[in-house]
Amino acid sequence: MPMNFAGRFSGRSAVITGGASGIGLAVAQRIVDEGGRVCVWDRDPAQIEQAKAIVPGLRGVTLDVADAASVEVAARSTIDAFGAVDILVTSAAITGPNMTTWSYSVEDWRGVIDININGVFYCNKALVPHMLERNYGRIVNIASIAGKEGNPNASAYSTSKAAVIGLTKSLGKELAKTKVTVNCVTPAAVRTAIFKQMKQEHIDFMLSKIPMARFGEVEEVAALISWIASEECSFTTAAVFDVSGGRATY
Repeated sequence: MPMNFAGRFSGRSAVITGGASGIGLAVAQRIVDEGGRVCVWDRDPAQIEQAKAIVPGLRGVTLDVADAASVEVAARSTIDAFGAVDILVTSAAITGPNMTTWSYSVEDWRGVIDININGVFYCNKALVPHMLERNYGRIVNIASIAGKEGNPNASAYSTSKAAVIGLTKSLGKELAKTKVTVNCVTPAAVRTAIFKQMKQEHIDFMLSKIPMARFGEVEEVAALISWIASEECSFTTAAVFDVSGGRATY
């Protein structure tokens, strides 16, 4: 069972992309349970409504994070609604098809890159100026162990997640003398709805790489993200946190 810290996010407001399900929803639930307010940005309006039924007081905005203009509009509307946005967690992502790099279609490649890295860039770009104005912010970009190791038959996904790590390190150093921190987490496989986008042999491959011999739970990842997104995490930026069941080697 999650060990909640009452009041940890009292007075804080968060945006969570892809927050209507999976890891994003688990983070949303935790932040609300610990006194914060959350707006999820998700492209599935039906999923947002389901999430609202699970998390009391949750707000939602329907958008595609791959559309820069829509992200800017969502940022302004969320700031207007909450008065401020203190936390950004970028969880929106797709896996793309599982196939060799040379078999990948240009359309599929662009689709993964547009959501998984361009979308992260658009969301960071939209909210950093606001955080700088307020002299406070916590950004947590969700990457993947695939971004460190490069999973076979997942070149677009691996590339996009490696790019998230690079963006996090660069932006974190740019903001290092401010009160805005930027970090990322690199989970190994966590059983969520994203598994529906993968072939079973790819799922089996990922499990075989985890020394704990099990998949992670969304609550386990949410626990780490919640600390990184809190005021307590004040001397860590441009960092990468593994949640990999022992898979990560660096």
